[in-house]
This record gives sequence, structure tokens and C-alpha cells, in this order.
Amino acid sequence: MSATATVQIAGVKETINALRKIDPQLQKDFKAEATAIAQPAINAAKAAYTQIPLSHMRYKWNDRGRKVFPFTVSSAQSGVKMRFDTRRNAVGVILIQQMNQAAAIFEGAGRKTTNRLGQSLDFVSSERGFAMAMPGRTRLIGPAVYKARRGIEGEMEKMILKTINEIKREVG
Repeated sequence: MSATATVQIAGVKETINALRKIDPQLQKDFKAEATAIAQPAINAAKAAYTQIPLSHMRYKWNDRGRKVFPFTVSSAQSGVKMRFDTRRNAVGVILIQQMNQAAAIFEGAGRKTTNRLGQSLDFVSSERGFAMAMPGRTRLIGPAVYKARRGIEGEMEKMILKTINEIKREVG
């Protein structure tokens, strides 16, 4: 599950990949700076997890031998991570994702097809503050990142353009 803020700058994937070829330390610095800039959005996403959505989510669930739950607030908060996806077919480059399996299931249950878990989470939405998962949207992480992205987009764009210009100077 992921939520992304969309800043459209051509060549970001190529720039990140070029950084690795030119100077691996420059790529590490770029990623560290991007993570620092995105920290308010990461913190907002972590702060969105305040309670267990459904009481039965606190118990262990197994699905075909895989441990799926329990859902805990602390593990949901610690599961929010930022990662870079520079694959050719990737939709976003800089992603804030929920890496905790139980929280990711909570975020996406019922998004693609209706199911009992998604319907139960939608049913409690009005009294507990959870949003109904619309197709393609998440319940908490997406709206939290979207609200927090306002100040981040400009800073991220400046940093990316500065890095692109730095690469052009070193290569050219």
C-alpha cells in the first residue's frame, strides 16, 4: 500500500540511477535529504494510526499458514516507511508506504473488490473516524500524506532540480 504526492519533474528516475553510477555517496546524500524533507508527511502518516480499527484485529489471524494479524498501533506506526522506486515501469519514484502487513490490509481492504472485512471497516467509519475506502484509495495513510504534502512538494522540487544541475556540471 502506498500513498504518493505527485510532483512532476521529468528525469527523476534517471537522475537517481545516474547518481549511483557517478557517485554512490551522492545518491546516499540525495536519499537522506529527500527523507528529511518528507519527514513531516511520514510523521503525519504515523500519527494517523491511533487505535485498532476492529476489536478482532488484535488477535492472531492465519491465512494459509501466513501470519496476517494482530494489528497493533505501534507496529502500524513503525510500518510507515519512505522508499525510492526507480524501476522503468514504476508509477511513483518517491513513495511513502505502509510496510506492516496488518496495517496494509486495513488500508486496502475492499478497495478493489468488496469483501466482508472491507464492509466491516466501512461500517465503523462513521463512529470511529475511518474513511470508507474508495476504489484505489487508502483509509488513513493517503489522506494524511496528502494533507501534509503542501510544504514538502516545493522543497522536494528544489532539491531534485539542484541535484540534476549538480550532475550536469559533473558530467558535462
